[in-house]
Amino acid sequence: MNRRTKRRIAAAFRFGFLGASLFAVGFPIYWMIITSFKPDNEWFTWPPIYWSENWTLDNYRVVWLGIQARITAQEAFTMQKPLQALKHSLALALISTTLSVAFGTLIAYGVSRYRILSDRRMFNLLMLRMIPPIVVAAPLTLYYSALNLLDTLTGLVIVYVITTIPYTVWMTKSFIDEIPHEMEQAAEILGASRWQTIWEVIFPLIRSGVVATFLFILILTWSEYLLALILSKVDVVTLPVQLSKYEGTTEGRVYGYQAALAVGVTLPLIVIGCFIRKHLVRGFTFGMVKR
Repeated sequence: MNRRTKRRIAAAFRFGFLGASLFAVGFPIYWMIITSFKPDNEWFTWPPIYWSENWTLDNYRVVWLGIQARITAQEAFTMQKPLQALKHSLALALISTTLSVAFGTLIAYGVSRYRILSDRRMFNLLMLRMIPPIVVAAPLTLYYSALNLLDTLTGLVIVYVITTIPYTVWMTKSFIDEIPHEMEQAAEILGASRWQTIWEVIFPLIRSGVVATFLFILILTWSEYLLALILSKVDVVTLPVQLSKYEGTTEGRVYGYQAALAVGVTLPLIVIGCFIRKHLVRGFTFGMVKR
C-alpha cells in the first residue's frame, strides 16, 4: 500500500468520523424541530415519520398562546404558564450571569495580578463546582426555608451566582494573564488610578473573553434544572422545570408540546450566539498565539 492510498484511507476515516459526529449532534435537534410541527396522531407512530406531510402549529398555540387543543384537564394543569416560566428564566439567567461575571472578573484580576489565591486554592475553588448539586440541595432547602428565600427569584440568583463563580474566575483569569504588566505600569505612570486602569486598559483588551465567559455562564444558568426544581415550587418556575411538567400526564408523554417548548428554550441561546459570534470566536481563541 503506497503513501497516497494511506492518505486517502486516513482522510476517509476522518470524514466518516466527522459525518457520524455531525449526525449524532444534529439529528436530535432535527427530530425536536420536526416533532414540534407534527399533529398528535404522528407522535407515537411506528415506523417513525421522519418528514411530516401534515404540518401544524397547534403545538405552539397550546404551549405559548394557551389555546387549548384536545388535551385533558390534567394535562392543561401541568402545562400552564410557559410565558411566566420564560420571564423567570430570562430574569434569573441575565441577573445571575451578570453578577457572576462581574464578581468573578474582579476576583480573577486579583488572582492574576496580586495572587490573592494560590494555585492550590484556585484548584479547590474549581473543585467546589464539581460537587453534585443533589449533595447541597437538602441543606439549602433548610437554610432557604429559615431565611424565607425558598421559591423566590432572589434565592435562585444567590445559588446560581455561587455555583458559577468558579467557572468565571478560571476563564477570565486565563484572559487577564495574557495582558502584559507593562501596559498597566504605563497607565499608572500617566496618572491613571487602579480602577481606571482596569476599566480603560484591561477590560477593553479582555472584552471578547468576557463575552465568551458570559455566554458560557448564561448557558449553565439557563439550562440548570435540579436546583431550580428543588428550591422553587409555585411562584418561581424556570423553563427546564416547566418542560419536565409535560411528562407523566394522564395520557402519556405529550411529545409535540414538549418539542414546541424545547424549541423555545433553545432559540434564545442561538439568537444570542449569532449576535455575539464575533466576540465568541476571538474570546475562545484568545491566548492561542503566545507572545
